[in-house]
Amino acid sequence: MITLKMISEKFNAWRRYRDAVRELSQFSDHELCDIGIRRCDIEDIVRRTGPRRVDA
Repeated sequence: MITLKMISEKFNAWRRYRDAVRELSQFSDHELCDIGIRRCDIEDIVRRTGPRRVDA
């Protein structure tokens, strides 16, 4: 059964993901190149480098 806490955690993780994608998307192509990211890779990079869930 899905608890309210689990729903809240999923929503917060999704919101952090969207915030990170939005922030990186605001960089110019030159700035992204300087940090080694191509614009088309932003979502994949954020997804792979996001915080991992720790079971308590």
